[in-house]
Amino acid sequence: MVSIKPDYKEYFCSRNAPLNCDRLQMTIQEFPQAKFCLECGFPALLPEKTEIKGSRGIYQVTRFLGSRGMGRLYLGKQITDSQPIVLKEYLLPSRSFNADEARQRQDTFLRVAGVSPADGRNQDFRSISLWEAIVDPQQKRCYTISQGNIETSPTLSQYLIEKGAMSASQVREVLIQALQTLQFLHTQKLRFPSGQVQQGIVHGNINLNSLLIVQDNLQYFVIYFCDLAIWERLFEPPNFSKPSTPDYQQDLEELGRVAFYLLAGKSVDPTSNQPLDPRDEWLWLKSSFNLKQFTYRLMGIETPFESAEAARLALLQFPLENQITSFTQVIPEEEKEKPSRIPLILLILLGIITLLSFVGSIWYFLGRGGVKEDDFANFNQLVPTFTDVNGVPSGVFTYTGETEGTWSTVLKVRPTSEVTFAQLLNTPKPDANAQFNYQPVSSADIQTSSTPVEEVKKGQVQFAITSLINNLSNDLADKQIAYDGLLVFVAFSKKDANLPRVLNGQIPLDRLRQIYTGQITNWQQLGGPNLPIKPYAPTEPEAVREFERIVLQDDPQKIAQYRAIVTTQPTELTQQQIITAFDTGKAGIISYGILSKTWNQCAGYPLALVDGDKPPSQALFRLNDQPITPSDNLCDKDNRLDVKTFTSGSYPLSYPLAIVYPHNNSLPPAGEKFAEMLTTRQGQCLITKVGLVPLQPIPDKYLNSYDCK
Repeated sequence: MVSIKPDYKEYFCSRNAPLNCDRLQMTIQEFPQAKFCLECGFPALLPEKTEIKGSRGIYQVTRFLGSRGMGRLYLGKQITDSQPIVLKEYLLPSRSFNADEARQRQDTFLRVAGVSPADGRNQDFRSISLWEAIVDPQQKRCYTISQGNIETSPTLSQYLIEKGAMSASQVREVLIQALQTLQFLHTQKLRFPSGQVQQGIVHGNINLNSLLIVQDNLQYFVIYFCDLAIWERLFEPPNFSKPSTPDYQQDLEELGRVAFYLLAGKSVDPTSNQPLDPRDEWLWLKSSFNLKQFTYRLMGIETPFESAEAARLALLQFPLENQITSFTQVIPEEEKEKPSRIPLILLILLGIITLLSFVGSIWYFLGRGGVKEDDFANFNQLVPTFTDVNGVPSGVFTYTGETEGTWSTVLKVRPTSEVTFAQLLNTPKPDANAQFNYQPVSSADIQTSSTPVEEVKKGQVQFAITSLINNLSNDLADKQIAYDGLLVFVAFSKKDANLPRVLNGQIPLDRLRQIYTGQITNWQQLGGPNLPIKPYAPTEPEAVREFERIVLQDDPQKIAQYRAIVTTQPTELTQQQIITAFDTGKAGIISYGILSKTWNQCAGYPLALVDGDKPPSQALFRLNDQPITPSDNLCDKDNRLDVKTFTSGSYPLSYPLAIVYPHNNSLPPAGEKFAEMLTTRQGQCLITKVGLVPLQPIPDKYLNSYDCK
């Protein structure tokens, strides 16, 4: 396992810990403006109230937290709004790096420090998201800024020191979460700060210090990855022993060793001061045989897994630890010849227990699509209500969105029995004396007319709510508040051969693309009845633009073909036409529309989408946590939008809904604070009730009991 450890041999630190030496801390206490450690000359800590200026803000150091990996961590705040941040300081000390080496590494750092999904989604894949990277050529230092306080969470190394070994079931949960994150990192298209897009990335630095554990008061936890090797290793001194180039297999091996250490409760043998040997059988005595074999495969001691996805699927094949009995253990050779002395009644009882365990494990895996209690950890960490958001400016502020778009639609909904969403948001925090007025803009053609984003750029409004955030200019900032998306729907029928049934409730994206470019014109070509296909489209420009981007792949030829054959009309009119054709089944209509106008109706059946070789992804689920099927009665309103489908990125026609505001610290932070209010627990609850998808699962008891207050 590769673990990056600072090694500045040119500095003779008596504690052998130049990044976090007590002498270094004593120096800064005695001489707050000291530039170097008085003992060894290593660069000193940043004094409190030091200001670091970046392209997205100015940050002030509050206090030193400690070291992690190749850098030092500080708690701080963004000066404009006092929001908490964590600053990580990387050093290029002059005795270890010459001027050219320092400059080259700083240049590279700006290009690679931080990755995000290439499609622009603000998706939490449990890897620390960097707000920005900063370099200081004069001081030969680099900084990363992360918003919030997740980076202050303990590492798994600190967890072991404080609480000791994890149980097998806890380690299993760590592995499930970590493998899901690795699957994302290894397979998704990711964008670097330079703009470069890459298909998958190796973490390359997985160890007990690069995995954070975020816990709530109920002992549920979430595992976050941090300190990717691609920028951490830039700060290894030139004399550092260079490890081999990391690959995907190494990530799995390192994760396997982390799991082994968590089970053992330590990583080093106190007698020899050497790393623990996973082949030592004594260290596995309290672990299940299944988990041991699985960890061996991760580490490559036995047949390795082909990928993180294959490993995660294999892990899900054996039940929870409390469902694993001692019968899974290997019987010692000397016991095999001994006659059984177990009474018959005990054998019967053991058989019943084993059967119940087996049935329980099946129930567990069939139900994994549902929401578990620990999925609510992120929600529980949110600021509770609008009134708890600090720094909301006083004044009257105007914001905008598309006239027929998502935000104009949801503002009319009553999330509570008292007032509409628009009325709630007009004065969300009365004590701040702030009023937010909504004035939508109409753009018949979003390519040529004035859009909500253009209104912000021209200074006509303070901010906009939109999904079109992929190509924002540098003078604009955005913050996601929810997920939006499109549903593709076809006509129901009372006939046996109705479209949802013959399509098996789903449609591949490439077939959808062929329908909307005129290559497939009859349902018979897809195994349906001999019925002409009638492709319809909604009138919301944002919805059309997202359809052209995702389904038509922004291909000018395909878009031209689409516009030549499609019938454009309001979604509500299309739904009415489908209803009139319900009894005959002769409509042949296929259309799409935004979630807020399509999910909570039963005029058309929303099809699951198939993206390449991936399983079908359905956005609409029943209240029993199962995807809808063509045999379900959608008119009974026992349906919901599945949050996990959107947050995991598995639904192809999902996209973020965000607030866009000027990137200008001289203006009142109206848009930024409005976004903060909508991402509180109260805001996310209201967003759910008006028909959008929140950024994280919300407990039903909160939605039902608290009425979003």
